[in-house]
Amino acid sequence: MATIDLTTSTFDEVVTKDGIVLVDFWAEWCGPCKNFAPIFEASSETKTDIVHAKVDTEAQQELGMKFGVTAIPTLMAFRDGIMVFNQAGALPAPALQQLVDAVEALDMDDVRAKIAEHEAAEH
Repeated sequence: MATIDLTTSTFDEVVTKDGIVLVDFWAEWCGPCKNFAPIFEASSETKTDIVHAKVDTEAQQELGMKFGVTAIPTLMAFRDGIMVFNQAGALPAPALQQLVDAVEALDMDDVRAKIAEHEAAEH
């Protein structure tokens, strides 16, 4: 599956679905973004059960601001609508695979329980 482009109007619809969504925040002028692009694309070809999406931070500045993106590339991973990873910097292919493996291995019931605990502690 090829990567898909996300906009402010499609972002929530895509990342809130069940399953894993990887989102690459990038810009055309960004050298590290261009180096990471083929790695991300290759992952989309081998991990077809995972949505690979890109956000052009120049065209979709609102999304960058909404998620506090201050450096690019920034990679985010969502699983079942919950952000479970957010890190700036291009990853080499083995590190991207490790990230995918880790997100796939998450116990989402445990993640939801920890979020509920955290939210209860804040109130």
